[in-house]
Amino acid sequence: MKIANGHQPLMPYLILVKANDFIGFTQRVFGAREVFKSYRDANSREIMHAEVQINGCNILFADVTEGYDAAPANLFIYVEDAAETLRKAVDNGCVVIDELAQRDYGLSAGVRDPFGNVWWLTSMK
Repeated sequence: MKIANGHQPLMPYLILVKANDFIGFTQRVFGAREVFKSYRDANSREIMHAEVQINGCNILFADVTEGYDAAPANLFIYVEDAAETLRKAVDNGCVVIDELAQRDYGLSAGVRDPFGNVWWLTSMK
């Protein structure tokens, strides 16, 4: 099986309102690296396709357009420190939907980001 360089066999593709802002959000909260970004045309700030990478995993996304409605997702992410990541998420506009708690699979919390995505933040001992 051939896969594009730097990609994984399965990656989420989100259709977002204000996709450009999503890049900064993922950088501030998760330390993401912008991998690629293209705009619909030279005069537009509307993202046709973009990618960020978090710990070697890519998230692909674009702005909503006619025919492509917003399609946020639920994303489970392992982080080094769930409490610290939760603080960063809330500081960057997230709403807590599941309080930080120790569970059988690790310390975990759930937040909804300003783009409608739900992130399940989890760290293990």
